[in-house]
Amino acid sequence: MKHPFQRETHLLTLPDQHLTWYRYTNPAIEPGRRLLLVHGAGVAGRDTWEMLLAFLAHWHEIVVPDMRGTGDTRYPDGVEHGFVLGQLVGDLGALLNTLQWDHFDLGGYSLGGLVSLRLKQQLGARIEKQFLLESALLDRPSMHETVLLRERYSEAAEHLRSTDTEQGIRAFLDTISPQRKTAAKAEDLTISRLGQRPIGFAHALDAVTQAIHHLDRDQLLAAQGDVTSFIGGNSVHAMHQLHRDLADQMPNWHYFLITGTDHSLPFQKPRQIARIMNEEMVRFMTGRES
Repeated sequence: MKHPFQRETHLLTLPDQHLTWYRYTNPAIEPGRRLLLVHGAGVAGRDTWEMLLAFLAHWHEIVVPDMRGTGDTRYPDGVEHGFVLGQLVGDLGALLNTLQWDHFDLGGYSLGGLVSLRLKQQLGARIEKQFLLESALLDRPSMHETVLLRERYSEAAEHLRSTDTEQGIRAFLDTISPQRKTAAKAEDLTISRLGQRPIGFAHALDAVTQAIHHLDRDQLLAAQGDVTSFIGGNSVHAMHQLHRDLADQMPNWHYFLITGTDHSLPFQKPRQIARIMNEEMVRFMTGRES
């Protein structure tokens, strides 16, 4: 299939970061709605989103950045430095100011989901429809359990900084997708993707751990707008329970279980997720018009 979106590569030069980002435009879709898609830890923007966005029907313009420690975004000195969540959010804020986007829709996966939640908290009504794919911070009903889980990610990060990168990646996968059912070839591909910048990956895991110790999850959730949340069918029961509870408690929270997937859901079922995103966009726009 020929990709319906045309892709351009851009570089935003910030004081401490050379941020690579991609603009996708579909000439067959009428200009109007814009979408920012934020990837997770370890795998760059294009690898995460390019297949999925090919099936999106409501956005003429989609922007996909590579966050710190990932893809083609680099520190000016070429060294992998540590970073915190606030810096990731600040980078996106600078990008949005460059784009001069007053209103847009937002999607985030894993770490990118946490970045998206925080960005919405800061920008408010500028962000309209939201999509989350297994967002960090929203993986267990209990924040105490969430904090304990981060200790296992911290152990994976330490392995990533050692000579045994693969052990660190497998420790990460065993923590985030303990019930995954993956063929050896697919597992090898996942390990290859996550191993491209292992130190940057470790810094991303550390950024989430640091943020979880300081964020107020209830306040963060209260600041969100209309959210469509996707959870892999093979992901742990506790994550599904949290998102079912959120959907029951919050009229703006819409939970979807994607069968046959785990935490790698945007790579495993991009067409299905895009179809639901399209349908949810129709619901959202219809609700605003009524």
